[in-house]
Amino acid sequence: MSHRKTVRVALAGGGAFGAKHAAALRRIDGVEVTAVVSSTLDSARKFAAEHGVGRGVATLDEVLAADDVDAVILATPTPVHAEQTIACLEAGKHVQTEIPLADSLADAEACLAAQQRTGLVAMAGHTRRFNPSHQWIRQRIRAGEYRIQQMDVQTYFLRRTNLNALGQPRSWTDHLLWHHAAHTVDLFAHQTGSPIVQAHAIQGPIHPDLGIAMDMSIQLRTENGAICTLSLSFNNDGPFGTFFRYIGDTGTYLARYDDLFTGKDEPIDVSRVDVSTDGIELQDREFVAAIREGREPNASLAQVLPCYRTLDALEQQLTAATNP
Repeated sequence: MSHRKTVRVALAGGGAFGAKHAAALRRIDGVEVTAVVSSTLDSARKFAAEHGVGRGVATLDEVLAADDVDAVILATPTPVHAEQTIACLEAGKHVQTEIPLADSLADAEACLAAQQRTGLVAMAGHTRRFNPSHQWIRQRIRAGEYRIQQMDVQTYFLRRTNLNALGQPRSWTDHLLWHHAAHTVDLFAHQTGSPIVQAHAIQGPIHPDLGIAMDMSIQLRTENGAICTLSLSFNNDGPFGTFFRYIGDTGTYLARYDDLFTGKDEPIDVSRVDVSTDGIELQDREFVAAIREGREPNASLAQVLPCYRTLDALEQQLTAATNP
């Protein structure tokens, strides 16, 4: 594809993250968001009108059959990610799938196999790779100025009922391991530049209605000796989100999404790390650039698959502990 050709993108998912992608894509030159599909045709049309998208359509099949769609961004419920990723690739569309790529290792491997068959750009939405805060630290690591000794990570929400980020009822159930832990498991290996060779997990009681653990603790170690402690909860009554403490040989840093602070909570200017300070926009820019340049993107399916292998191993541990 020519570097100058307009990349025509469709959005699948008219919720909170679909809106984030729509806003990000508007800031990227040479990108046209031609269509959006949502839970209903009415909601798709409303989303299109509110976010300047070409049109709202009823189904993903309609998007995949469209001549004016080069690529699809999937911001849909986790249980359909793998099936939809494969469908996009088989329809000849480049695809970016919001995290998690899948909720099983077998499905993640099937997605990678489809990408390898088609040769199209397929990328997972592992946003932490793109947040300026984490990029700033990675630049120091690659320059030989910093070595991670430990990452201490907290992923906290108050989600005792099945609601989404907008406080609306969800048709599916979120998961601490396959969704939220995926961010940290992938980032830890990415930042240390070393594979995870040891992983252990324990979880709290299973919620009687949601059918998932509401609290979880994960420990990781990479081949080069770095360790990570990850605490996750849907029971935390306080600030929500994921907060990373990097403890290294030449400093301690706190990363809160796109923002970065010293270990003493002094802000660090990350405005010159990349062309934007919005991690979602930088993620989408990488997707578009990979399509234009015909190359593998950062957070390609091949690059993130080791994360899903680790998640699978952790799930097997948790299952064995629950059903000895």
